[in-house]
Amino acid sequence: MKLETRHQEFAHIRRMRDSRFPHEIAAILPGEFFVSATPMIVYTVLGSCISACIRDPVVGVGGMNHFMLPKPKDGGSDSWGVSTRYGSYAMESLINDILKQGGIKSRLEVKLFGAGKIYEGQIDVGARNAEWVLDFLKTEGLTAVKTDLGDVCPRKVYYFTDSGRVLMKKIERLKNKTIAEREQEYATKIQVVGKPVEEDVTLF
Repeated sequence: MKLETRHQEFAHIRRMRDSRFPHEIAAILPGEFFVSATPMIVYTVLGSCISACIRDPVVGVGGMNHFMLPKPKDGGSDSWGVSTRYGSYAMESLINDILKQGGIKSRLEVKLFGAGKIYEGQIDVGARNAEWVLDFLKTEGLTAVKTDLGDVCPRKVYYFTDSGRVLMKKIERLKNKTIAEREQEYATKIQVVGKPVEEDVTLF
């Protein structure tokens, strides 16, 4: 795929510069992902959501996603049914974009972050997200070389697409409701209503 086409694909992703870092930073929000074949840093803030940081270390293509599974309708359980299609889409979109840019599935290096329990109540959304993504990797024959999942703290994550380096900071005290509000807005958008997300992605 031509470079200009790839730029158009991620044109909606906010870019920024920080004098502390050597590369441009792409900041992703819930429901987004970003992949680059040139050195970049992908940044996000996680609550109960998951971010998978994946790269092919041989060709230097890498990226990150940011997703969660929607709560089953009416608080029930769909036994990893309709709702998991959202997680599958997020993971497959990221992996396939890396493969399209020269990556090979057997070489992929995977790191997982997030799944914090930041909401009050009996349902641990983060734990459900973590259980699902680990099961997804096992099914696809992939292994995470690093995981930092669970706890009760939100996380800031910076991922270097070329080296696989990760800078992560747990936010011990949430001074505002921005993270929770963003995740609630995202959760509302993907709430299971009986119609699954349309998928046009297949792992290969």
